[in-house]
Amino acid sequence: MGGTQQEQPQQPKLFYLHLISDATGTTLLGLARACIAQFEGIEPVQKFWPLIRTQKQLDRVIMRIEANPGPVIMTLVDDAMRQRLAERCDQLGVPCVSVLDPVIRGLSSFLGINAKGVPGLQHTMDDAYFQRISALDYAMRHDDGRNYQGLEDADVILVGVSRTSKTPTSIYLARRGIKTANIPLVPNVRIPDEVFAHKRPLYVGLTESAQRLLQVRRNRLKAGDEEEERHYHIPDNEYLDEEKIEEEVRKARRFFTKQCWPVIDVTKRSIEETAAEVMGLLQAHRERINGGS
Repeated sequence: MGGTQQEQPQQPKLFYLHLISDATGTTLLGLARACIAQFEGIEPVQKFWPLIRTQKQLDRVIMRIEANPGPVIMTLVDDAMRQRLAERCDQLGVPCVSVLDPVIRGLSSFLGINAKGVPGLQHTMDDAYFQRISALDYAMRHDDGRNYQGLEDADVILVGVSRTSKTPTSIYLARRGIKTANIPLVPNVRIPDEVFAHKRPLYVGLTESAQRLLQVRRNRLKAGDEEEERHYHIPDNEYLDEEKIEEEVRKARRFFTKQCWPVIDVTKRSIEETAAEVMGLLQAHRERINGGS
């Protein structure tokens, strides 16, 4: 038997990863996802422990860590609970990282103020909370060009052809308190000029490759979205005609250029990446209209 043996594919490294938060854990989950993405050949078994605010709750979590040892990443603001968890992890020989500590220490040093150490303050029902609720309500009422009334109150107006991620991006921005409307550009449907003439909002054009749009639109129709073509008033088979889609994209780009709007190509972007760029553009836009302040 003179043949060479084929190398067996290497099995991913399995390990437990414990994520512990005294709040909802949204920040922690996002941070863990970003860190894990930097490593190849691993397969973490995530154990998520949100709303851990008492020593009794923490003791139950510690018992689970003892049963399945693995790295611990935490966002606990209570000193005693952090200390208790860190000591037990040290005894178990597993790393324990408090991801908020460097940020809080840096801010405290700069401001000369000690942090409150109260869990969940970022989720209190303060003005910022109600601002997010108001922004979500606004985004729903101004989704997909259904309502042109009140557009002057928008922070951002997203414009693009069908299926360029306008709605999910609007919702993502709204969850950060940014009032966002979105308007589809539909062939043979005229939009009043005044819709695009407001001075306060930031207009952003969203575009995508014709091939990607065709794929997304096909998937929507296959999924049984029978209203898709009718909703956009696109006759016959033009909605899935690649040449027609390419023309839609070209016309949209020409329109964005004429309006002197920033344009974001969402073809290879996640919703989060698109929203992050919009937020950067919004910051610059606000500085311009406020005279650089």
